[in-house]
Amino acid sequence: MTNDNSISLNKFISQTGICSRREADKWIDAGKVKINGVVAQKGNRVGENDQVTVNGKPLKNKPKQVYIALHKPPGITCTTDLKDRTNIIDFINYPQRIFPIGRLDKPSTGLILLTNDGDIVNDILRVENNHEKEYLVTVNRPITPQFIKRMSNGIPILGTKTKRCVVERRGKMGFKIILTQGLNRQIRRMCEFLDYKVVTLKRVRIMNIRLGDLRVGKWRYLTAEEFKLLSASLKK
Repeated sequence: MTNDNSISLNKFISQTGICSRREADKWIDAGKVKINGVVAQKGNRVGENDQVTVNGKPLKNKPKQVYIALHKPPGITCTTDLKDRTNIIDFINYPQRIFPIGRLDKPSTGLILLTNDGDIVNDILRVENNHEKEYLVTVNRPITPQFIKRMSNGIPILGTKTKRCVVERRGKMGFKIILTQGLNRQIRRMCEFLDYKVVTLKRVRIMNIRLGDLRVGKWRYLTAEEFKLLSASLKK
């Protein structure tokens, strides 16, 4: 029995911290989820007295939600696949199950967020929300005004054209770029199109969260103020 306080099944599952809503939908489609012993379907709702099981195991109470900022070193892979010896989960070695929000290429460094809150993952990664991510990049030859102009106005990669973005020169061979997209290896591909090769790529900001002076390989919890601003921007 559900009631007026019921919530959607995929949200209920994601709020336990075991996966995102999208992953929960896959489990539901695969028949792995039951409500009170009955195989669940997409669109089902869950009330406070309902028992939900995944693969026959009752879901545990929702753990305290954690939000972590990590300064990812080069060589670490943003995957939860523990078969990958360079996976980010083993590297951070947090006592609760957490997962990265988005990814950074293995050779790239800088800010990556990790959490056990499946809802916030979807909200941050949703393309249409146009959330800013800021990077500092160095390349293998001097930056020209033409390079800045073309990078800013969009580059044809992966069968599309990148969105207009903010690009500023930083030194002879460096630049800052602020993206609202997250195409696969986007900055590297954009540079390659213009016959430049990325030497270093470091993410220094995701929305209102800044890397600051966090040392390579270290992590910290988001502050209450950071989370408040982040949550407010996700509701817009």
